[in-house]
Amino acid sequence: MPETNPGLSIGQVAERTGLSVHALRFYEREGVLVAPVRRGPGGRRVYSDRDVEWLHLCVNLRASGMPLPAIRQYADLVRRGAGNEEHLLTLLRQHQGEVTAQIEQLTESLDIVTHKISSYTEQLAEGATGPIMCTAPQSS
Repeated sequence: MPETNPGLSIGQVAERTGLSVHALRFYEREGVLVAPVRRGPGGRRVYSDRDVEWLHLCVNLRASGMPLPAIRQYADLVRRGAGNEEHLLTLLRQHQGEVTAQIEQLTESLDIVTHKISSYTEQLAEGATGPIMCTAPQSS
């Protein structure tokens, strides 16, 4: 896919990705980007649309709990090109399992909070005064 943008400044990329300028420099230093960031006149960073796409992926991986070393490993495998697909799949499947476990834990926590809200609402509707007591929901 050809570049449709002559280049983006670090400030523009920060705005588009939600990352701070400091975080962008950090990601670059840590080897998280797939390709080196080009430099324009005066040595200023010039990002491509592909850089922004990659950074969006990194933001999502971090938001889902993937540690920076794993993202760096993922970027390294992508940089190496063809022949690393099995390693990429292994890394992503491992992360998928971790995200699934997080979702299960969060769902359980949400069920407890929802039960508490329902119980408190019911007790208040019945005219409860004073401390409202509520037990945890029964596991199914």
